[in-house]
Amino acid sequence: MEHVTEGSWESLPVPLHPQVLSVLRELRFPYMTPVQSATIPLFMKNKDVAAEAVTGSGKTLAFVIPIVEILLRREEKLKKSQVGAIIITPTRELAVQIEEVLSHFTKPFPQFSQILWIGGRNPGEDVARFKELGGNIIVATPGRLEDMFRRKAEGLDLASSVRSLEVLVLDEADRLLDMGFETSINTILEFLPKQRRTGLFSATQTQEVENLVRAGLRNPVRISVKEKGVAASSTQKTPSRLENYYMVCKADEKFNQLVHFLRNHKQEKHLVFFSTCACVEYYGKALEALVKGVKIMCIHGKMKYKRNKIFMEFRKLQSGILVCTDVMARGIDIPEVNWVLQYDPPSNASAFVHRCGRTARIGHGGSALVFLLPMEESYINFLAINQKCPLQEMKVQKNTADLLPKLKAMALADRAVFEKGMKAFVSYIQAYAKHECNLIFRLKDLDFASLARGFALLRMPKMPELRGKQFPDFVPVDVNTDTIPFKDKIREKQRQKQLLEQQRKEKTENDGRRKFIKNKAWSKQKAKKEKKKKLNEKRKREEGSDMEDEDMEELLNDTRLLKKFKKGKITEEEFEKGLLTSGKRSTNTADLEISDLEDDC
Repeated sequence: MEHVTEGSWESLPVPLHPQVLSVLRELRFPYMTPVQSATIPLFMKNKDVAAEAVTGSGKTLAFVIPIVEILLRREEKLKKSQVGAIIITPTRELAVQIEEVLSHFTKPFPQFSQILWIGGRNPGEDVARFKELGGNIIVATPGRLEDMFRRKAEGLDLASSVRSLEVLVLDEADRLLDMGFETSINTILEFLPKQRRTGLFSATQTQEVENLVRAGLRNPVRISVKEKGVAASSTQKTPSRLENYYMVCKADEKFNQLVHFLRNHKQEKHLVFFSTCACVEYYGKALEALVKGVKIMCIHGKMKYKRNKIFMEFRKLQSGILVCTDVMARGIDIPEVNWVLQYDPPSNASAFVHRCGRTARIGHGGSALVFLLPMEESYINFLAINQKCPLQEMKVQKNTADLLPKLKAMALADRAVFEKGMKAFVSYIQAYAKHECNLIFRLKDLDFASLARGFALLRMPKMPELRGKQFPDFVPVDVNTDTIPFKDKIREKQRQKQLLEQQRKEKTENDGRRKFIKNKAWSKQKAKKEKKKKLNEKRKREEGSDMEDEDMEELLNDTRLLKKFKKGKITEEEFEKGLLTSGKRSTNTADLEISDLEDDC
């Protein structure tokens, strides 16, 4: 194994604590990497640092060691509730990994307490633990850290605790912004003291990262560490010991190629990347059934509580397969990964570099392979130019077994597999439509029939992207898919119960509706309606004419009374009495209506 070194730790201009050097020897890091030798002295001399270095170059130690050294040199010792350093990282897996590395260096110094705040845990327990044990160094994901600043009502006044802050580190800064944490980061920065040292670490430099540098760092020293030799001249973004390959194959051949490759490399450790969580669920289940004699695990962003356990378990394995999404693409250090396999290309080019960077870390060798459809082959030139990431072709493997019929049989035998396959197909197409490189990855160019065969679908799903399209090259199975049962008897029992409830509901709704006689001609039904309508109108007219006759008679009587009253034949009292007896008027309205009657006359 060849190491990229920049001298021993003892050669640093600012000497490290003997205990820190002892831990480095125990971890078998006798020499510094370029990013470490460039960053650590500046960080320890009160400089803000913005470091860009290829993935797997040792960035974690470049900020963990300065944090410990700065807190050791602090004149006033930190109290239990005082926070001296905060490390913010985009994913919980990366946070767990950093906290593990940090624990090696804080173990010799019992005066320091550290705490991990990430999603998937009970925030109430995090508050209780901080109040009981403190947290001089916090390792956190942005969402959970922002949430903790709002828990003053539960007795955690974090805003007061961070007044003693010495160091803030933003690890994988570009990913923090890609994942939409910009608002959370800005909220957190408002709580922190301005007089602090800030380190921003990233594998790629973007405009968003540059904006964050301007907002959060004071006159930062910019560090950019490139690979030596040929890589330096081309500013290659992947480790020089990484062998990068691509394979071009049709959509309905890709799964067979993947399984064949994994069966021939059972003794090695693999990461297999898919574009969506649903694809991980589906193909993870398929690989478990078709690649025997090897441990297969799945991890994706929608897993709430199992992710940490799976991640830690896979790290300890000597060989195995981890099927995952881009949640595992950044900063994750899994020992001795031999191959990174990209079944689906990532949604953006920078993620391609980060995926590949899970192997060939810190001087080790490693290989990466991306599967591409024939229409996507121009992506190779794009990566070479845009990401300075050259790839070499791996020919399609021969004599591969056709495993798609087996996958179809699994779907026919278990509704869970059938439903996972349908969801995976839909999610893949939706993700494909949102690809950043949409001049290469064009939805209209996809061969949907070949893709559906590659997913071993029993029938085409109903979705907007397929509306109005015909697929003569795809033959659905001659089975009513509604009758496919769940293999899990409890789930099937629940499904049957739901179906019965739905049938009862539909029956009740139908019984409540007025039914037309289906065997009667529509024209006759219409004639009957019109006849009924005419009868109703005639009845209303007759009722109206009766009312008009009554009103006219009453009006004539009132008019006669008025003429008699004017000629003096009856008194006013007799006139009013006559009005009351002839109609429905009251004494209160009799005087008012004389003028009306005069008009009628």
